[in-house]
This record gives sequence, structure tokens and C-alpha cells, in this order.
Amino acid sequence: GYGTGGTFHGAGKAIKAARPDVKIVLAEPEDAGLLASGVPTEHKPDGSPSASHPAFSAHPIQGWTPDFIPKVLHDAPMDMLLHELVPVPGAGAIATAQSLAAK
Repeated sequence: GYGTGGTFHGAGKAIKAARPDVKIVLAEPEDAGLLASGVPTEHKPDGSPSASHPAFSAHPIQGWTPDFIPKVLHDAPMDMLLHELVPVPGAGAIATAQSLAAK
């Protein structure tokens, strides 16, 4: 996941500056492909979202993706930083979480 986007934006720029060969990958729930949609979130002047993102839908990956693209992530230089965006299917995420918890 990308959370608020702060690590991706801040650390991502520093890492790419020091190691341009590093590939940065973001993941998001397949059922809530906000970044994959290509549609930006509208933000209020204070940076908060003005509405729920149109591509958001409920997904089983609790706490992973809110219903908006955070402003700090929206402002990140995606062309420079993002190598790949990976959609994660809900069933696969649950199976992986259960498998890891069992170890």
C-alpha cells in the first residue's frame, strides 16, 4: 500500500537520486484501484479530500486504502518515481495474511 504517500514521495525521491536503478513499486487493492483509474482526487484548499474517489469500492484489505488519494501522494512526481503499480486481489491478500499468521 501507499498510505499517505509520504514515504513514497519523500524517501522515494531521495532513493532515486542516490540509486536511479532502484525500482519503486506501489500496490493497491484490486477492488479499489484509485491510482489505477487515473482519476485524481479533488482536494479542498487545506489538502483534505472534497469527496470520496469515484473508483473506490469496498474491499477486504482492512485499513489499506482510504476512499481518496492523499494530497502528498497526488503531488508526488509519479513519472519519476513509480516503476510499477500492482493490483492485489482481495482473496489473495486474505490467503497470504492467513498463511503468514499461521507461521
